[in-house]
Amino acid sequence: MTEETNLLQQVSAGNEKAFKQLFELHYSKLYNYLLRVTKTKEIAEEIAIDIFVKLWVGREFLQDIRHLDAFLQKVAHNKALDFFKMAARNARLHKLIRKEMEATREQEADHRLLDNEYQHLVTQAIDQLSPQRKMVFTMSRVEGLTHDEIANRLQLSRNTVRNTIAESLKSIRQFLHNHDVSGAIILGILMNN
Repeated sequence: MTEETNLLQQVSAGNEKAFKQLFELHYSKLYNYLLRVTKTKEIAEEIAIDIFVKLWVGREFLQDIRHLDAFLQKVAHNKALDFFKMAARNARLHKLIRKEMEATREQEADHRLLDNEYQHLVTQAIDQLSPQRKMVFTMSRVEGLTHDEIANRLQLSRNTVRNTIAESLKSIRQFLHNHDVSGAIILGILMNN
C-alpha cells in the first residue's frame, strides 16, 4: 500500500489530521494550477478551497481514487470551466475577470522589461571586469565549469580561481548597487548568472 493510498484511507475514515496533511501536500500545486488558468488569485484560492471542502464532504469516496494528482487537476479544470461559464453569463463578473487578466498581462510585460534592463546592467558589469576576471567568471557562470576545471584549463591554482570569482562577484554587486539595483534583485540576478 502506498503512502498516498494509506493517507486517502485515513481521510476516508474521517481522520482530520490526515486531511490536513493531504491539504498541505496538494493545496499549493492545485492553487498554482488554478492561478495559471484563471489569472486571478482570489478566484484560484476560492476554487481550490471549494475543492478541498468537497473532498472532505465526500471523503468516503476518496479510497477509490488511484491517482490523486490527476484527479485534483481534472476537478480543478472542470471547476475553472464552470466558473468561466458562470462569468460569461454575469457581465459584472466578466468585466472584473477581463480587468484582472489585463492587469496580469501588464505586470508580466513590466517584469520582462525589468528583466531585460537588469540583464543589460549585468552584461555591462561583466564587461567592466578585467580580461582575466571576465574569462574566469564567464567560464564559471556561463559555461558552468567547476573551479578545478577552470584552474586546469587556465593553468591557475584552484584558490586563484575561487578568489577571482569572489572578486568578480564583489565588483558586479558594487556596479549594480551603484546603478540603484536593490540587494534582493542583485542576489536574484547573480544566482541566475
